[in-house]
Amino acid sequence: MLKPIMGFPATSQDNYQLNVINILRHAARSFGRQEVVSIKLDGTKLRFSYNDVYDRVKRLGNALTGIGAQAGDRIGVIDWNSHRHLECYYGIPGMGAVLLLVNIRLSPVDLSFILNHAEAKYIFVDETLIPIAEMVADQCKPIKGYIILTDKDLSEIKTKLSPIYSYEKLLQEAEPDITWPVMDEKSAYGACYTTGTTGRPKGVYYSHRDVYLHALSIGTNAEISCRDCFYQLVPMFHALGWGMPHAAFLVGAKFVLPGMYNIADLGSLAEPLVSEGVTATAGAPALFMPMLEYIRKLDKKPDLTGARFLSGASEPSLTLMKGFYEMTKAEIVHAYGATETTPLVTINRLKPWLEKELNDEQKWDLKRKQGYPVVGLDVKIVDHLGNKVPQDGKTPGEILIRGPWITGKYYNAPGSESSFTENGYWKSGDAGTMDAEGYIKITDRVKDLIKSGGEWISSVDMENETMSHPGVLEAAVTGVAHPKWEERPVALVVLRPEAKDKVSKEDIIAHLAKKFAKWQLPEKVVFADAIPKTSVGKFDKKVIREQYKDIYKG
Repeated sequence: MLKPIMGFPATSQDNYQLNVINILRHAARSFGRQEVVSIKLDGTKLRFSYNDVYDRVKRLGNALTGIGAQAGDRIGVIDWNSHRHLECYYGIPGMGAVLLLVNIRLSPVDLSFILNHAEAKYIFVDETLIPIAEMVADQCKPIKGYIILTDKDLSEIKTKLSPIYSYEKLLQEAEPDITWPVMDEKSAYGACYTTGTTGRPKGVYYSHRDVYLHALSIGTNAEISCRDCFYQLVPMFHALGWGMPHAAFLVGAKFVLPGMYNIADLGSLAEPLVSEGVTATAGAPALFMPMLEYIRKLDKKPDLTGARFLSGASEPSLTLMKGFYEMTKAEIVHAYGATETTPLVTINRLKPWLEKELNDEQKWDLKRKQGYPVVGLDVKIVDHLGNKVPQDGKTPGEILIRGPWITGKYYNAPGSESSFTENGYWKSGDAGTMDAEGYIKITDRVKDLIKSGGEWISSVDMENETMSHPGVLEAAVTGVAHPKWEERPVALVVLRPEAKDKVSKEDIIAHLAKKFAKWQLPEKVVFADAIPKTSVGKFDKKVIREQYKDIYKG
């Protein structure tokens, strides 16, 4: 990275630190009456104002100091998308500690590794998730205390965790006013650990500066304002909830928290879209797809005209994007990022001149791309020698990223230095192309590209083309070993209920033959009831490859 040079001295207050607590402090001042809605397990809704949230966060900051927490302590949170989780997002870093977000879907081995690696001092845990904390407590270094997130009295809570504190009682007894410490903006605000399918989770520690600037970028690029209602579907333990709990408060939007939800119960999950007037949300296709299936069965479809659904984690299929628009008028907006990027890197908005130049089919095809890089980041695509590839939308390479909210290293992870270039770029591991307009298209994970007979096949493109078949609900494609061609693709397909026993392997291959060359077509199509996924909703290619590693043998 180039060494900065000093020009003529400015007169700005450049020593004013970008502390994340100031986002909430200013939000309460300017939008104090704005509403926050938190949905409880029984479906009832708690309603707060920004002022109410800030009052509770001030008490939380004092309560943490009162039990002995100090600046720099890593403090874990094991919770759903609740109002208490939201309060931890501001109260823990506000008093100087580090918000350690714990993915509740990880294995006990990975959970205990993360808590030990981070050297967590205290753990906030929702009453319903106490079994998870108990499962790993014995494998963790001594933790100074567990703060139980519950409305009950502690005498009603049965747990072997010790010592325990009541969250609500701590807040009730804490002083109502606080003088927040001014943190060096380069101090860690929070931490998330990667959920890769290989190796141990790696710690990404976000600075206050990182999170503050990212919130500004999310607010600008998601085009949200105080006139919007944002629905926090992204799990708040995953990549800082995609930065939405910061961006929504920065712009003053109404904020809806679904609490604990289950994809099997999409009625309750979809209900707030209409009842709360949701105009923006974010999530993975793995969540949006079953929501669309629920809506598809409704006699009266909700009118979500103007709503923007930011989609990440994996590429949304055209079937999904068109389905939401045709049934509800909601727009799925493709974005791209990772735990290491806080996560926003690109967003797909149609540029005004392209609105005029492209026909409808071309516009839909463009929406399949991950989008153009947002302002503030350096993004380039390079070949195996590190040279930039042509910006022609055809030549693939690995995507490299650097910028103020991109991680520059992993915490205490010897051997991970190869994930970064000498001039500061993070190697994403994603293969993609960039067109003349700057739109990036992910063709695959570098490790998931299928090499067959010396040629490359994109599993992502084949998956989405498979899902465009009217009888297909979901599909994953991966390469497995082949005795002659090195690798060949295998398509794992979940059919819609009404299509079962009506769609054959030959039907799927004939459908793919419209877009793919004969040599690219899979010889094996496996129909399944479900597709293995990672803890963040991505297809688990490692598990699929292992399950079908011998399918082309013999």
